Amino acid sequence: MEFLPLGMFVVLLLFLLSGYPVAFGLAGTSLVFILIGSDWLPSLGLALPWEPSFRLARLNVLPQRVYGSIMDNYTLVAVPFFVFMGTMLQRSGLAEDLLQTMGRLFGPMRGGLAISVVIVGVLLAAATGVVGASVVTMGVLALPIMLKNRYDHRLATGTIAASGTLGQIIPPSIVLIILGDQMGVNVGDLFLGAMIPGVMLGVCYILWIIWIAWLKPDQAPALQAPVDGTTQEHLALAVLRCLIPPLGLVAAVLGTIFFGIATPTEAGAMGALGATLLALAYRKLNRENLLAVADTTVRLTTMVFIILVGATVFAAVFSAMGGKWIIEDFLLSLPGGELSFILFVMLTIFILGFFLDFIEITFIVVPLIAPIAMNFGLDPIWFGVLIAMNLQASFLTPPFGFSLFYLRGVTPPAVATGSIYRGIIPFIGIQLFMLVVIVIWPEIVTWLPSISKG
Repeated sequence: MEFLPLGMFVVLLLFLLSGYPVAFGLAGTSLVFILIGSDWLPSLGLALPWEPSFRLARLNVLPQRVYGSIMDNYTLVAVPFFVFMGTMLQRSGLAEDLLQTMGRLFGPMRGGLAISVVIVGVLLAAATGVVGASVVTMGVLALPIMLKNRYDHRLATGTIAASGTLGQIIPPSIVLIILGDQMGVNVGDLFLGAMIPGVMLGVCYILWIIWIAWLKPDQAPALQAPVDGTTQEHLALAVLRCLIPPLGLVAAVLGTIFFGIATPTEAGAMGALGATLLALAYRKLNRENLLAVADTTVRLTTMVFIILVGATVFAAVFSAMGGKWIIEDFLLSLPGGELSFILFVMLTIFILGFFLDFIEITFIVVPLIAPIAMNFGLDPIWFGVLIAMNLQASFLTPPFGFSLFYLRGVTPPAVATGSIYRGIIPFIGIQLFMLVVIVIWPEIVTWLPSISKG
């Protein structure tokens, strides 16, 4: 019966809106519909007003599927490595040093503080990729200075929130690792494909700030006075001292992936070790920081894997009831072919981003649409980067944008929540603009992977 797989989504949505944990909502919905849609209740002599959709014996392979999706999945081992690497670099004081030096370097120009935040956001994305830590750190360090220099509240908060989420598209990104696993695409190719779009997104943020600073100088003024007597040359040298160690590590990690020397998992392990050695060199490797990094790594990794377990069960039951074929028939029958398919999928993911986290969207939606994209002959690397760019907006879109929550927690009471929400609107528009650019010019994504393969 076609209403059963559609009913699964309705019940799951009710679970999610109720605030119930996503992983258990996925698994719980699946168990309910195993009872409703299988032949188990009729085998007990209970009459149902509908015919069973599948035999319960079909789910005998479910334990093997769950085990194989996690325990035998070599790609996902990269997740804890990169989380550990990013969190360790964050605890080593990298963000503080970069924000201080960049702020002094660009502060004298109009809009310079906001430009510094974007540049640091790009660098932190490449070095850490931990969205929550990036947004909170920049909110604590940069926002008070921006407010003191009479920056517009909307521009200041929007810049910080948007810049802190760049770690979702700029490699090494946890989103790209999960997408590569779910789509069956090489993670290194996704890293290469996302590099140019991610940097372009940061450049678009900077161009927007420059435009606002020129159009409305009172919203993005220059620093009222130099922070200290340090010359610009000394500041440039300080920036280089801050940049070379972490970016050297990032270049080594990504370079070994791009040139085929190491797999993403092996490179992640090397990055975790390198970040630990950098923290030791910065004299920040103590018991407190090590425990904090380990705790963050375990929590985030556990969250990803437990949601994957629930999503695997959900997908198995949904497919057993024929839901996969219903969605495939619907998407393949859209008028307009692949362009309508892309537009519908991107719009659906964008709307889901208002209510769901990127992990849930990836594990629930991507396995359903990826095979259809392959039927249309779409480049999987290009399609994966397109999804990643769209998923990044889920951190900014209210009411459940996590970056907004992170930033609200560290902003002073003088900054209204409405200012934060209005401030991110231009940056969401820029992200949607980048989606259109990638659709029109797919070579932006495919150029680097093609050179690598060549």
